[in-house]
Amino acid sequence: MNRNAEAWGSLVANLIEQKALRTSRVINAMRQVPRFLFLPERSVEYSSIDAPLPLGLGQTVSAPHMVAMMNEALELEVGHQVLEVGAGCGWHAATIGEIVAPKDIPRSERGHVYTMEVVSDLAQLARENIMRHGFGDRVTVIHGDGSLGHADKSPYNRILVTAAAPDVPPPLVKQLKSDGVMVIPIGNVHLFQSLIRVRKDAKGGLTRENLGGVAFVPLVGRFGHNI
Repeated sequence: MNRNAEAWGSLVANLIEQKALRTSRVINAMRQVPRFLFLPERSVEYSSIDAPLPLGLGQTVSAPHMVAMMNEALELEVGHQVLEVGAGCGWHAATIGEIVAPKDIPRSERGHVYTMEVVSDLAQLARENIMRHGFGDRVTVIHGDGSLGHADKSPYNRILVTAAAPDVPPPLVKQLKSDGVMVIPIGNVHLFQSLIRVRKDAKGGLTRENLGGVAFVPLVGRFGHNI
């Protein structure tokens, strides 16, 4: 085992002890899809520090504990169709792909992740990472305004937003299935953001649950922050 893999294993063990990681499928995905595989070379040595890391272009990759927390909050299941807004380097989408589309089940029973990225250079980085690490049949990277969602493949069982929005974008609500779950940071550009879990009932009604304070880069686009 190389040094990066060893450090990653220790981090995952700590997240389990802290109960940020709780369910077997999310724990397995975190073990099987280490962050260091998706980082620029200059950042690899810091991959097992439990903190966000810069990707360039004003964007970051989330801290491991936050990815663990969001994946647990999504209540992901095998076969789910998932939309992610904010692909970054592709790591978070890959962890979800490992959960909803494990390779040890028939292809017909696997789910899929559609991840959107508004920054074209990052979309290309995410696409290259996804293909390089064997997720090309489970994760599709789309360059575009994620605040508008991706109607072509909707509705989705789960929607994840990895940038802070001023409120829940209406197109994402429309594209979420009945009995679906969305996890999204909501708040100001720099301060007072909360991670919100949104549930959509069979009649289209929404309930919101505040999971705690967070700090994310702002969502940009039609239903994002005007910055």
